[in-house]
Amino acid sequence: MPTVSATHAKQNFAAMVDAAQREPVRIQRHEREVAVLVSAEEYEKIRQMRVQELLRFTEETSRYAESQGMTDGLLEQLLANKG
Repeated sequence: MPTVSATHAKQNFAAMVDAAQREPVRIQRHEREVAVLVSAEEYEKIRQMRVQELLRFTEETSRYAESQGMTDGLLEQLLANKG
């Protein structure tokens, strides 16, 4: 993954966008990584993976709660008593 300074990225933005179509471009400011420029396609893949991860975690948590006796009715009661 190529690494460029923030100044270089700013001065060569069109070239950075083109480069990001091939592979992510790491951007540094004061020798510290501050951003990574990726293609829209790559971003969408990452976003979909995060959504799938959240759905898997939600399902796993739901199954665990149910195995411990949590029901929709009990949850409604607990939430109603909270306020």
